[in-house]
Amino acid sequence: MKKFKKSPLQRKGALQEIKSHQWKIRFLRKERESGRVLLSFAGEEDETILNVDFHYAQANVDGCVLSIGDCAYIKGEGRKKHIGRILEFFRTTQGEDYFRVQWYFRVEDTVIKEAATFHDEKRIFYSTMMNDNLLDCILSKVHVAEIPLAVGLEPDTIPPADFYYDMEYSVEYSTFHNLQTDNSYKIDDSHSLQPVEGFHAPITATHLEVFSGSGPLKSELALLDLYSGCGGMSTGLGIGAKVSSIDVVTRWAVDLEKSACDSLKLNHPETQVRNESAEDFLELLKRWKQLCESYIFNDLKNPPEDGPDNQIEGESNETSKLANEDPDGEYEVSCLVDICYGDPNETGKHGLHFKVRWKGYGPDEDTWEPFEGLSNCQERIQDFVRNGLRSKILPLPGHVDVICGGPPCQGISGYNRYRNVEDPLTDERNQQIVVFMDIVEFLKPKFVLMENVVDILRLDGASLGRYALSRLVHMKYQARLGTIAAGCYGLPQFRLRVFIWGALPSERLPPFPLPTHDVVVRYWPPPEFERNTVAYDEGQPRKLEEAVFLRDAISDLPAVTNHESREKMAYDKPPGTDFQRYIRLSKEEMMGSTPIQVTEAKEQMLYDHRPYHLNEDNYLRVCQVPHRKGANFRDLPGVIVGDDNVVHRDTTKDTFVLPSGGPIVPDCVFTFEKGKSKRPFARLWWDETVPTVLTFPHHRSQAILHPEQDRVLTVRECARLQGFPDFYRFCGTIKERYCQIGNAVAIPVGKALGYTLGMTFQNLCGDEPLLTLPSNFSFLQPLKDEIVVLRN
Repeated sequence: MKKFKKSPLQRKGALQEIKSHQWKIRFLRKERESGRVLLSFAGEEDETILNVDFHYAQANVDGCVLSIGDCAYIKGEGRKKHIGRILEFFRTTQGEDYFRVQWYFRVEDTVIKEAATFHDEKRIFYSTMMNDNLLDCILSKVHVAEIPLAVGLEPDTIPPADFYYDMEYSVEYSTFHNLQTDNSYKIDDSHSLQPVEGFHAPITATHLEVFSGSGPLKSELALLDLYSGCGGMSTGLGIGAKVSSIDVVTRWAVDLEKSACDSLKLNHPETQVRNESAEDFLELLKRWKQLCESYIFNDLKNPPEDGPDNQIEGESNETSKLANEDPDGEYEVSCLVDICYGDPNETGKHGLHFKVRWKGYGPDEDTWEPFEGLSNCQERIQDFVRNGLRSKILPLPGHVDVICGGPPCQGISGYNRYRNVEDPLTDERNQQIVVFMDIVEFLKPKFVLMENVVDILRLDGASLGRYALSRLVHMKYQARLGTIAAGCYGLPQFRLRVFIWGALPSERLPPFPLPTHDVVVRYWPPPEFERNTVAYDEGQPRKLEEAVFLRDAISDLPAVTNHESREKMAYDKPPGTDFQRYIRLSKEEMMGSTPIQVTEAKEQMLYDHRPYHLNEDNYLRVCQVPHRKGANFRDLPGVIVGDDNVVHRDTTKDTFVLPSGGPIVPDCVFTFEKGKSKRPFARLWWDETVPTVLTFPHHRSQAILHPEQDRVLTVRECARLQGFPDFYRFCGTIKERYCQIGNAVAIPVGKALGYTLGMTFQNLCGDEPLLTLPSNFSFLQPLKDEIVVLRN
């Protein structure tokens, strides 16, 4: 290391001044306690070196002069070259030469890792991670440029440099977020980077809109719910955002299951619900954009002639005789009433179709006709597109503020015995994550929220979770990943799920909501994702409510039998807990459009409180399971439990049989999980938290029996365990209703995330990854009007 005598800063007196001010912590006595523990590049703990003799402003490394603030290649393991910015040069009292570095991350150095294949190799990520290294680790100087984070930035606009960065990466919650530029930081006395007081972030397009006098930001966000199911995630987001004084309105929803679409439409009649695959929906969005450009934005006065140059991309030039407006024909088009991309007539060919209302015929005679067969109906098409654009039957890029969804995960779920554990992204059952991101890329919403099972962080080195983050970051979205337990937000169900937030550069990145209830998170994630579990740090001050148990959720519901078939019934007792009082609110009360009303004899009906009917043999088996905590099939006669906790049939006695002749203990329970499980024919108990509500009450493989009644939990009881309000109704068969509930995002989790979204959109929270929810948040309604008491 070389001291340059030409600069006055190299004189020893000046160095003494630096010692006592800028790097004060370096000169504490060595005998004192060791300094702050920092994280090095690789993530291991790194102790700040304290026994420093003096500092230098420059260093000569193999003939190359480097100054404080320069960037350099730094030696890593093997031939790996890391990139960092030099913050200090110093020599210890033992005469060793060191430098302190602030690291940059290549995309493959972040949590994205192997999923970085389609990223620009020159793009790196800023970080505030620092540590001390021997001077010999510096290899050479490197040129790093900062550029603005912008969606759709062309490569030729990037300044010439070895590398560039436009985003910061933080290990906490695997966060990629907007930069606070380099000159917004200073090094404080504890040798950590701190924002410079008075520094202002760059002006964004959002700010310019406000500055231009166009009025305050809108208080309504339009939401598209992909893979919507019955609408659990979007419903929760809407309830939570309303508490923050923002309306998140579900304008569009898409799901492949018809019964789930029917449920969503029943509860959200204002939503455009489409029963189709996400792939077909994406193609429809592209064709809809082309239709709007051709028939509206270009303001065509003359219809396009039937020719290859005037067709929508991808459509053939075939003509449907049925659809032609022939005055001598039998049919004449009255109007077009709907649009889809797919194969509604089951011809084996996908394409763009319109639903045609025929002149002189009613809706029951509507037919789906291919677009290419309507070449003589240009005015009808233009009318449909004009009206559809006005009513936003389909979103265009820029129309959607929020996209949420949980791409189906059958290919990776822990309940799938045939999953592809080696390369799950090639499994077509997991391709919906790709489609989800393709839709995000096309529509470019302000915010994205993706949900999935924790196995996206467990299988194949977390390749699916890494891919989801990688796509967002590649599209220049800010992103962060967190693992959330539903029980931490006021549910008697543990239910662990992964959530990924995304936000455009013009928006703040929403935080995750800190838990509100005292529930122990029983989860052992891969080491790389230990810091992604949404929870308080050990020793961090907290004020949590007591955990909610099964009794708190369902003890007020009427007793029903295994054979219950009523669609609705009256409540036979008042609510006994805060959970029950809240879950029984009307839609208007819960959403804050009317004050809470209390009557002495309020008429209110309960829906979906009926169970899946067990067959006679299984019903008789359930009747034999004792009504006590921990009871299961092991309490049935003829079962022996060995010292190894494995169950066996008692062969010394005659097999106990049912009237049908079958054994009272079925053979399957002796082989399930090698005879060690206690879940078959198991009762839940009042003071317990349910592990996870699944898509069907499999009494032979899960604890799902009511504590005191001889049946499985009803549809409504499972809905309550997911936080669905009692006003929320379900369509389809009993099996389909269980499935909708089991697939849904728990409403209280969606509510907490919706609140953080609303607060973020209003700039009412900071840039921290976690947000503390208001007191008693689980039962908060948007309006706190005085309760109106009505008397009959």
